[in-house]
Amino acid sequence: MIIKNILVVDDMPIERENISLILNTAGYYVETAASGKDGLKALETYQPDLIFMDIVMPEMDGFNACRQITNNDKTKNIPVVFVSSKGKETDKVWGQLQGAKGHITKPYSSEEILGAISHLNMNTY
Repeated sequence: MIIKNILVVDDMPIERENISLILNTAGYYVETAASGKDGLKALETYQPDLIFMDIVMPEMDGFNACRQITNNDKTKNIPVVFVSSKGKETDKVWGQLQGAKGHITKPYSSEEILGAISHLNMNTY
């Protein structure tokens, strides 16, 4: 599978803009959502190849949203990569247990964001 369409889910507008700019500059099509709940709603009409998601968000955190994505037959094959300030090993392990395919700790670099895509493109998930 080649990743072309990406959903960015973060409650901070500047984070959505920064990640979107990195991805758009690299040639990816990007949609955004401002919460886990909005991210799940976006999946009703938009089928991305990848989701970059924050963990700490109002209404529904990223862990809960990821769990719902990976437990839904329609969305379970969409990889979720967390992009969060929560970077402890326990956060990363918990994310994996929820179904996440990666974890990038804020502050991030464009190389880390694009590297996660390259890693997923090279691996079957």
